[in-house]
Amino acid sequence: MRRARQLLACSQDRIVDCGDGVRLLGHYSSREALGLEPAKQLAILLHGWEGSADSMYVLSLGSHLFDRGCDIFRLNFRDHGPSHHLNEDIFHSCRLPEVVGAVREIQRSLPQLPLTIAGFSLGGNFALRVAAKATSAGIQLQRAIAICPVLRPHHTMDALENGSFIYQQYFITKWKQSLRLKQRLFPQRFDFTAILQQRSIKDMTQVMVERYSDFADLDAYLNGYALTGDVLAPLTMPAHILCALDDPIIPSRDLTELARTPWLHVNAVANGGHCGFMDRFGKESWADREAARLMGLGL
Repeated sequence: MRRARQLLACSQDRIVDCGDGVRLLGHYSSREALGLEPAKQLAILLHGWEGSADSMYVLSLGSHLFDRGCDIFRLNFRDHGPSHHLNEDIFHSCRLPEVVGAVREIQRSLPQLPLTIAGFSLGGNFALRVAAKATSAGIQLQRAIAICPVLRPHHTMDALENGSFIYQQYFITKWKQSLRLKQRLFPQRFDFTAILQQRSIKDMTQVMVERYSDFADLDAYLNGYALTGDVLAPLTMPAHILCALDDPIIPSRDLTELARTPWLHVNAVANGGHCGFMDRFGKESWADREAARLMGLGL
């Protein structure tokens, strides 16, 4: 929070029209608003599942890039941050069109700056999928940077189910809080009792898919946001994956199943955990510095 004070001091709330009646909440920080030298670039930052635009890792990267001459737009996914009231239908990980629409609208409103999209975990997954759709969607994107992106959702779910109790309980608690809030806001539409009674992420997701989506089954839903196979083949600009071989949630073996394209670059380091990479106490992470380097902003 100390390092992010300038970023937050000039942060302005923006409701982004994504098309088809969907609205997402974002926060725009302009260097000129603080009387600083005008920005050379714009970065749109995407948080992970059940995080928000105010998650510490987003503020860490955002402040690091902001201090090095970049304007920052921190975007909340549907039903993340204080945005549950903006859309009636619930969030799921296949809602790519609205994120593409949001990026297109943000660029339309700030057309003068070269654009980078960067995300963490599920946000990294979205960032790469947006990049693969950018050219066909009319988005002029310089690059995408994905930090520990979800690659094959089936394997990530298995890791959450069978891994650390702390990770699983964190996401279950956060998701249930989100669903209860959504239910209070739209009581005429939702009764999430069946989901809230479940005790595992897989079982909760199974009920969500069956009752509140158009997917045929759980496998169809999970495959719907996988990055493996030919999903990233349409890339027409550099896309960078920063990941750790000791990530407890994203198995590194899934990297071998990504499309082979000269636009995709993978930097896999031995240690870093899941979106950690904390090598300087009280300072920015290695991933923050590497993202800045990839954007030509120095370390």
